[in-house]
Amino acid sequence: QIQLTESGGGSVSTGGSLTLSCAASGESYAKNCMAWFRQGEGKAREAVAGIARDGTASYKDFAKGRFTISQDKDKNTLYLEMNSLKPEDSGMYYCASEGPLCTVVAGTLVNPGYWGQGTQVTVSS
Repeated sequence: QIQLTESGGGSVSTGGSLTLSCAASGESYAKNCMAWFRQGEGKAREAVAGIARDGTASYKDFAKGRFTISQDKDKNTLYLEMNSLKPEDSGMYYCASEGPLCTVVAGTLVNPGYWGQGTQVTVSS
């Protein structure tokens, strides 16, 4: 069992930066794959970036070059550094986790079993 708690969201202007954090509790965190998802108002939830057990990161095309996913396993924390933010990046950002038999494909988890409650990001033009 893993509990995930996101933080770091806020309001920024176009071109600004934010770093999101996801604190995880539970013994199996270090064995899991992790990812960030987002959901804009009136839009479907979409993957942003994922990180495999070996630390390999992958990104959706819109995130490449602007976002960086990373983790500190000693602190049980996942991060998403976001730069050059655009209004279309606004939305609720969620971290997710998938158990040890996990796969990260093109920036997303195949079968995420754990979700945080989300943190809001608002980018104004």
